Amino acid sequence: MKLRREATARIRRWMDDLLPPVVRDSRWLVAIPSRVLFGRRANVFLDFKDRAPTMTADELAETYRAIQDIELQRETDLNDASLARVLESLAPGSVLEIGCGSGHLAERMAEAHEVTACDLTPPPRPLRGGVRFVQANFESLPVEDSSYDNVVSTHTLEHVQDLAAAVREVRRTARRRLVIVVPKQRPYRHTFDLHLHFFPYAHSVLLALRPQGAYTLDEVGGDWVYVEDLESRRRS
Repeated sequence: MKLRREATARIRRWMDDLLPPVVRDSRWLVAIPSRVLFGRRANVFLDFKDRAPTMTADELAETYRAIQDIELQRETDLNDASLARVLESLAPGSVLEIGCGSGHLAERMAEAHEVTACDLTPPPRPLRGGVRFVQANFESLPVEDSSYDNVVSTHTLEHVQDLAAAVREVRRTARRRLVIVVPKQRPYRHTFDLHLHFFPYAHSVLLALRPQGAYTLDEVGGDWVYVEDLESRRRS
């Protein structure tokens, strides 16, 4: 069963916004549908937030490998409107995508840009369009400072163990433009994803990213899309 991002965003909003917190945060509410969706791997999701703080980088990568083939996984976690916004927000020049997943966005960006994509685990197939893949941890990238005109990260910051370190790496590697997408989601212990950080409000995003130049932040189809112009900081 493959659900479009737009459908899962509606389900998430219904559960997170309409159910009383004492009900929404209970394990049993998520356990039954998780077992239907994920079978014997349901506990990977149910127990993740308890285990993740003490996981090593290798253990975290192994967790993602363990769920890579689950059918709910989509070609991309971006909804159509967010995908279009990311593509139109790029500055001319090179792109580093951090957390490329299946590689769908990297391949779309490669239609007009030179793209390097990285993730904890390799994509399920070779990437097309001349996209270069580098296996790396988001919190410590093997990339020189200001190496890429654009740094793009979609549906990745919510997964990292050390959010502050990940944001530093995003800023360190970018030269002209930052493009970040995170889900608009309330924090709950049991969710149908491996999220560790939550961004229910605009200020939740801004406190994490701490803008240093001119930026826009918009809700697009249940996700936050953040675009920052780093060149505006140098001009000021």
